[in-house]
Amino acid sequence: MHHDLSGRSDRTWLQAPNLAGRRIRYGVFFATYLYQGLIAGFSLTALANHLAAHGVAATEVGFHFALAGLPWTLQPILWGPLVDRSGDRRMGRRRPFAVAAILGCHATIALMLLLGVDQVGLLGLAFLVHSLFASLLDTACDRLIMDHVPAAELGRVSACTRAGFVAGTSLSAAGLGWMLAGYGLSVSLSALLAAGILASLPMLLVREAPGDALLHVARRGPPPRRVPFSRFLRRLGLALRRKRALQLLALCFGLDAALGLFELPFSIDLLQGRGWDPATLSRLQAGLALVSGTAGAFAIGLWSDRAGPVRPLRALLLASVVTFVLAGILIATGLLGSAAPLILALTHALPGLLIVALMPALLQASRGRAGAATQFEVYMAAMNLGSVAGTALSGWLVPVLPLATLSGVVAAMFLGAFLLVGRGDLLAPRG
Repeated sequence: MHHDLSGRSDRTWLQAPNLAGRRIRYGVFFATYLYQGLIAGFSLTALANHLAAHGVAATEVGFHFALAGLPWTLQPILWGPLVDRSGDRRMGRRRPFAVAAILGCHATIALMLLLGVDQVGLLGLAFLVHSLFASLLDTACDRLIMDHVPAAELGRVSACTRAGFVAGTSLSAAGLGWMLAGYGLSVSLSALLAAGILASLPMLLVREAPGDALLHVARRGPPPRRVPFSRFLRRLGLALRRKRALQLLALCFGLDAALGLFELPFSIDLLQGRGWDPATLSRLQAGLALVSGTAGAFAIGLWSDRAGPVRPLRALLLASVVTFVLAGILIATGLLGSAAPLILALTHALPGLLIVALMPALLQASRGRAGAATQFEVYMAAMNLGSVAGTALSGWLVPVLPLATLSGVVAAMFLGAFLLVGRGDLLAPRG
């Protein structure tokens, strides 16, 4: 006898997990971003280092793996409108995209097993294809969060996504980096595929809503009346030209640009000017990112849910101002010395914590609109662009601007963000 997988004819099926459960939501989003982190740690750290150790030119490695970041840059236009304008299916409105993206990701990793470590171009192309699917998965997850997570839980869910990504990146960079050196590319990719499948199981085995099917591609109800793509883009453009949206875009761009301005020059100063060991610096940076991205992220997420996003974000921005002013004074007076690890800890912990505090506000500012996923991805793209711009600009400023002065510039940028966040209803929930 045929059973309807939508769950209406099978009482046992109604007890299957779905995103209406709070703990289920936390577990699903943590595991999904753990998967994203596993891939990032392998491709950007473990494999890149392995190729460099085998004599591949840094420019060649950088070029091919930079291509893998292209879909993330185009994500707002590439996938946002598709997910936002989707009709309702038996599996739900957003989860079909997540499932299709996961299957595409796994298929791409499986095909990489046919490649050798010397085929750098093909490996880069494969990761480009994987990024297409991974960016679709990210867009679908963002829309699932907007659709199914109450405003009072956005901070904790933001912490789950950040903690999952950081944990996956750290585990993959360390574990698969060791495996690459000892057992080669094929074994490492097999381990990555196995770990990725395990991490993706929660999303594959959860239903979007209690009445949805686990796997059923049929449409539910009549075909939707879709807004034409050109009109969709016009509406999105109008929404992003509003004063509040422009201020949020400036905030997103400015925060990551400020961090990008200081991070690379400070690391270079520690290595070249103060004789730090590169391996020691890398381990310290990885450890700080892991601690701030897990325990720190959950603390900020819980605080954000209890007090709203404004208070923790302003506190972090003010702490950033104090940190960079202090760093500038210590550098200018030649007293950085033993305080360098503390400054390094604060400047590496802040980015992840700021993202956790800012994400709930951005999600609330985007949700409720026809182009919610697209608008949110535009905010995320502004942060990525800010980071790239800040890092690139720092390379031009280092020869002409002392590090202490640069630290002061960054402190001023954070002070401006602190004042902006405290004004009006910039981060108030959208009514």
